[in-house]
Amino acid sequence: MNRSMTVLAAAFGLALAASTAAVPATAATTAPAAVQQGYTPTAYAGSAAEEADNKAFYQAVMKSALAKQAAQPYLASVVVTYDASRAPSFASQISRSAQIWNGSVSNVQLRSGTNADFRYYEGNDSRGSYASTDGHGGGYVFLDYAQNRQYNSVRVTAHETGHVLGLPDHYSGPCSELMSGGGPGTSCTNAYPNSAERSRVQSLWVNGLAAVG
Repeated sequence: MNRSMTVLAAAFGLALAASTAAVPATAATTAPAAVQQGYTPTAYAGSAAEEADNKAFYQAVMKSALAKQAAQPYLASVVVTYDASRAPSFASQISRSAQIWNGSVSNVQLRSGTNADFRYYEGNDSRGSYASTDGHGGGYVFLDYAQNRQYNSVRVTAHETGHVLGLPDHYSGPCSELMSGGGPGTSCTNAYPNSAERSRVQSLWVNGLAAVG
């Protein structure tokens, strides 16, 4: 595998380009066909179109979470429910990723459960790990086996979950920036969002709370 930053970043997937893609064969029987949030090699910071797709993905999750939140307006934060049952090999990484995000922000919290707002899947895909939305209020995170062996798996999972919460890719960022993804290389093991990323998620989801009130 070519280890240039461009290819490393490409392997990390997820700068949210709008392109129709089939679900990987290993997940085809369980994951819905969707619009892949794919990487655009020439735009580390993300294009306007990619940012729009990312926003659509997190808003689909937010809409689902808020519909359920409306019945419980007394809750202090929006609860986003995920289903990890179709990614059993990554159960610990997904759980750890949720813990990291739950400890980093307060306006939105991730919980495992049924009637999920989004799901995790696992399998083999040359595109690496990515998040997708079907454009109909559904979405999922796909975790690629090979990539999770090459990169720190908790970082990969936390990065992909960052897209669910509304953050775009920024591959040119340092290792301390979670959404820099594969840009810093395989030696980067940081799985925590930095202060700017935490602040951004807080800002995005406080608006969700306002919409409920």
